[in-house]
Amino acid sequence: MADRYLSFAGTAPGRFLTRRLGLPQPAPLSRWSPRHPSLDGGLLHLTAGKSDLDLAPVLARTGLPAGDANPAAVVLDATGIRDVGALTEVHAALHPVVRSVVTSGRVVVLGAPLDPADHHQSAAQQALEGFVRSLGKEIGRGRTVNLLRLTDASGAESTLRFLLSPRSAYVSGQVIEVGAAEVTTPTDPDRPLAGRTALVTGAARGIGATVAETLARDGARVVCLDIPGAGAELDAVAARLGGTALPLDITADDAGARIVAALPDGLDVLVHNAGITRDRRLANMPAERWSSVLDVNLASVLRTTDALLAAGALRAGGRIVATASIAGIAGNAGQTNYAASKAGVVGLVRSLAPRASAEHGVTVNAVAPGFIETRMTAAVPLFIREAGRRMNSLGQGGLPVDVAETTAWLTNPASGAVNGQVVRVCGQSLLGA
Repeated sequence: MADRYLSFAGTAPGRFLTRRLGLPQPAPLSRWSPRHPSLDGGLLHLTAGKSDLDLAPVLARTGLPAGDANPAAVVLDATGIRDVGALTEVHAALHPVVRSVVTSGRVVVLGAPLDPADHHQSAAQQALEGFVRSLGKEIGRGRTVNLLRLTDASGAESTLRFLLSPRSAYVSGQVIEVGAAEVTTPTDPDRPLAGRTALVTGAARGIGATVAETLARDGARVVCLDIPGAGAELDAVAARLGGTALPLDITADDAGARIVAALPDGLDVLVHNAGITRDRRLANMPAERWSSVLDVNLASVLRTTDALLAAGALRAGGRIVATASIAGIAGNAGQTNYAASKAGVVGLVRSLAPRASAEHGVTVNAVAPGFIETRMTAAVPLFIREAGRRMNSLGQGGLPVDVAETTAWLTNPASGAVNGQVVRVCGQSLLGA
């Protein structure tokens, strides 16, 4: 469904009226396309504190030229900030330039992991999180602000390429940690998943179909899984992408074994996207509504993941990306079942990620969508739908492609240093953010 308010706010009368009434003034977001593969403008590299990072070669490979007048992106290296006094350098660096960042531009602050042996360093570095999230809520004009914690610039290249591109249009106010790990550089950066097999559940429609399409664009052979009842739509998606349809109820006890049998050569990417809602307040919620949501959204994810890992079906260097939700982070009235299931996904990721990496060479991460424009949200009552669209820093709903692009970044072979992360794709929701 078209966002008429967004269209109206972009007109001259709309801009005048929304300013006078103090209403949100969202800017149309500039997203990736073959004709628009990068941001429009240059990159400004700033430093606060003393840094040991060698960022220049990594930033050069983002494809953005150096530039300090009306930059499309600003990267502030604050990894050297070790005390409260040094935070003045953050203000001094960004205060003169933040207004000049172009519409739909990017600000990325680089921070260091908190040092448990130095509470002054930890306080100063934690302060960056509050700074970034606040700047994201005030910067406006479709611009995003994110914090990237890292110790080594080389492992952060895929994440910087993502955050400094149109692919991250609806990702803002996030804190992403990049650890130390071996990184595989794809032969063709435009098709990083070439030669890899990806399984996407819930792929017949909506976000799942868009995820499958995006992974296929990046070179993956895609296996599209959905319930047998969605067979016609599933076949159409798979045929369009040159992939394979796998009609299967993911809640079946033998679903994992059947996936293993269908993929005798194994797979490299597992995307848990299948999910349902059965909304009702707890006092009015029958047991069936509770259990069905927990079974599809959480129990099936656990069972399938366990089965595939136990069978060795996920090859070394593999990627698991599960779908959480901001409802699981912030809660939502009428969704105790859904929020519980999605919070459970967050717990799965945080617990499994270090073990899966150590034992199987597989990373585990999650995307947590906010209000995304789908057929499901189009059926939401008007005023609730409008609230969902406006209650984020970008003042609009996201698109399925925003979730898909974030998933594609996490599945990239070069993203091996990103593990155990839950990345909200919500335009920096004003709730739980």
